[in-house]
Amino acid sequence: MAEHEARPAIIAVCGPTASGKTELAIRIAQAIGGEIVCADSMQIYSRLAVGTARPTPQELAAAPHHLYGTVPPERGYSVSDYVTDAKKIVLDISARGNVPVLCGGTGLYLRAFVSGVQFSEAPTDLALREEIRLELERRGAQEMIEEIANSDPELAGTLHPNNRKRIVRTLELIRANGQSVRELNEASMRGAQSCPCVTAVLYSEDRAYLYGRIEQRVDKMMRQNLLDEARLVYDNRDRYKTAAQAIGYKEFFPYFEGTKCLADCVNDLKQATRRYAKRQLTWFRREPDALWFDIRKTGCPQIVETVLEKYKQLFQKQEGVSP
Repeated sequence: MAEHEARPAIIAVCGPTASGKTELAIRIAQAIGGEIVCADSMQIYSRLAVGTARPTPQELAAAPHHLYGTVPPERGYSVSDYVTDAKKIVLDISARGNVPVLCGGTGLYLRAFVSGVQFSEAPTDLALREEIRLELERRGAQEMIEEIANSDPELAGTLHPNNRKRIVRTLELIRANGQSVRELNEASMRGAQSCPCVTAVLYSEDRAYLYGRIEQRVDKMMRQNLLDEARLVYDNRDRYKTAAQAIGYKEFFPYFEGTKCLADCVNDLKQATRRYAKRQLTWFRREPDALWFDIRKTGCPQIVETVLEKYKQLFQKQEGVSP
């Protein structure tokens, strides 16, 4: 199989929440004969449409979409699962002569797919995980983080004591493999074949403008019965483990427990979403060769035109390939 057939050229639309990724991806898909592939770690889940800002039925009908609302919220879903699923879909889209357009704000998903990371198929050690979980209860989070720091100080510095799931998983990987997570990641990149990609990042130099869009989105979600969806997650929090930790749902738990009023919970959600948008921008600034578009200064038609021109140039660099 030729190299470009194994890793077809794609377009990636990314950026912080409420920056207009869905609209741009749809316009690109309509202009070039594209199909949109979800690259959002929460929009993949079924039954959770409002709080995850999944595309509306009208938006889903405007262009072919894949992986949206396909995973039951009871199921864990890793970046490895995403790369496996997205690869099958992207290859199928390309084989039919269409253009894959990855769209979402989960930078880890996009980077893992584009870089061609080769994930280990080693099974999860449930016995070891439970052993570490019990040890965490006994020793405390800070002491466990210090153990992680012995082999991977940089990673340990990113761990929050309240993120117990990540602490347990990190120690599970270290103890099961005898290597730091950094060493495991480096091993996964050996032989990786990157995917030809035009990446468009949406942002706003005027941070207040983006924050205003975020607040408007939260208010719209409340009108769309976000509270009912948050109640569903709360009532199933022992089974919907990922959603129960997600922005958009956990902020309402104090309201359901009678410890905070609804208005305060809504304000907490707006604040948490603003902080998340800031973290997303920090992540995407590390993406090489990305095209950045200020959504206050550049209209959607102009962005589409620029992205499609870059996509054509990408094909011209690949010998024997034409769009």
